[in-house]
Amino acid sequence: MIIPLDTLPKETLSAIIENFVLREGTEYGSEDVALSDKIQQVQQQLKQGSALLVYSELHETVNIMPADQFIEGVEEEV
Repeated sequence: MIIPLDTLPKETLSAIIENFVLREGTEYGSEDVALSDKIQQVQQQLKQGSALLVYSELHETVNIMPADQFIEGVEEEV
């Protein structure tokens, strides 16, 4: 289930994004990228719709995933 961004308090959304960035250990090449920059990039992707905030009823977890990956998963279930 997709969680609309405007349904969460700003502090909660920020904590979810920070947790995601720290957990994912995203590869940014040979340059070090500041945590604040990584968080800002994920925030932008969520606002643009290229990434989604998703709740898994099965696992009772919230995650951030690429929109196209979520759509593929939904199509496979149908």
